[in-house]
Amino acid sequence: MGREQQSEIAFRIVIEQPVPGVLHSLQGKDDRPLDPKASRMGEALAFDFSVRVGPGPKFFGDQVRREGPERRFVYIRVGQMAGDAASPWSRRMKIDIHDIDQELLDAAAKDMRPIEIAIIGTGKDGTPACATVRPTMRRIA
Repeated sequence: MGREQQSEIAFRIVIEQPVPGVLHSLQGKDDRPLDPKASRMGEALAFDFSVRVGPGPKFFGDQVRREGPERRFVYIRVGQMAGDAASPWSRRMKIDIHDIDQELLDAAAKDMRPIEIAIIGTGKDGTPACATVRPTMRRIA
């Protein structure tokens, strides 16, 4: 599939209720932290990036990771993995994008506005969330 069949869509991941003081980042195309930031007092953190979407839909881009023939997701790195060597945590959050409704993708492409995905950044045990994190909301920002 050529790039001429793909639309570039802006995405924003909003981490609500992150553990204060813990560094978070996107995972860059080189498997390194990208745009690291920490919440001072639990305020939300936002990460913006672009995804190319083709028919199917199929997802492509520097932050898009794959698992099997269908699953596509974005990693948020936490603690040591986000670049804080002194952090007691070294984890990643996996945020699925392959199951976003075609209607939402079409609206984002048409309006040229980002798809915002909100997640909760603190696990039930009070530590930073990790593994697959389910969105609490997906909408056009």
